[in-house]
Amino acid sequence: MTATDRALELVRAAAEAASDKLAENIIAFDVSEQLVITDAFLLCSASNDRQVRAIVDEVEDRLRACGAKPVRREGERDGRWVLLDYVEIVVHVQHEEERAFYALERLWRDCPLIELPETVTSGRDGTPGA
Repeated sequence: MTATDRALELVRAAAEAASDKLAENIIAFDVSEQLVITDAFLLCSASNDRQVRAIVDEVEDRLRACGAKPVRREGERDGRWVLLDYVEIVVHVQHEEERAFYALERLWRDCPLIELPETVTSGRDGTPGA
């Protein structure tokens, strides 16, 4: 079983939105074989709380344009780690410190990576995302 076409569409749109707001270390995993509750995780990080919120706002706007609304949001008040649950995908926007500490990539490293569009950059230097 692999992520649905809809999940791939949403994860790519969310990655582009995060990239547009200069998110760093953008990576997506197909977790459909490991979890029954979602198909994909998108992880990205930001250097400060304000940028975390800006990324979250842009992701929500972009996915709303795709006809998707989050069923759950977590962590918005603190702005250090915001989780957006769209059922098909879950978006994690983390402050750099939380990203390093929790290292979600280690937990999901056995899951296949989802190829992201070439327009998605993983930081200010313009290097392509995962």
